[in-house]
Amino acid sequence: MCEFGYARISSKDQNPSRQLDALLDRGVEERNIYVDYESGKDFNRPQYKNLMNRLRYGDSIVIKSIDRLGRNYGEILDQWRIITQMKGVFIEVLDMPLLNTSVQRDNLTGRLISDLVLQILAYVAETERSFIKQRQREGIISAKKRGICFGRPKVKESDLFEVAYFKWLKGQLSSREAAAFADMKHSTFYRRCKERKMYENSVLESRQ
Repeated sequence: MCEFGYARISSKDQNPSRQLDALLDRGVEERNIYVDYESGKDFNRPQYKNLMNRLRYGDSIVIKSIDRLGRNYGEILDQWRIITQMKGVFIEVLDMPLLNTSVQRDNLTGRLISDLVLQILAYVAETERSFIKQRQREGIISAKKRGICFGRPKVKESDLFEVAYFKWLKGQLSSREAAAFADMKHSTFYRRCKERKMYENSVLESRQ
């Protein structure tokens, strides 16, 4: 019997260190940890597939939280059942020990409680995702009412702005220095930066 760890981040801009540290602290061997840098919208994830192909009856999977299996209520439950029932593999959830199937495998009441908690948490994970999207839509509507336009920077200023913008993000230039570098008014540069950040956040959210 083998023990594996699985981590997933929804964008290459994010860092899996927190999940990896938790798995390593738990004692999972680094060579047995699989990491995907993909969205949880589906399960076309190469490392997840590799892990599923490697699993054998009696093995264990350790994950930081249940939403690492996906962000969709139905998919989380489906994957949980495939892993625990069809493959006969135990799951340990570091953030929610009550869900650990290895502890509850010989306890009928414990398994019932675990199943109920799983369904509740999977539902919460999906509704929270819906709330995030709703807040994003409301934020965009509110921003438009205040006159903030969305989209990429104007073509005529894109080259200088792009360079100035990233230098500003990295702390290499102050906002006023970056505005001067881009040959823009400070207020205009600052407004463009806000628009750019909102645009990037909306793109990132749409990919999760």
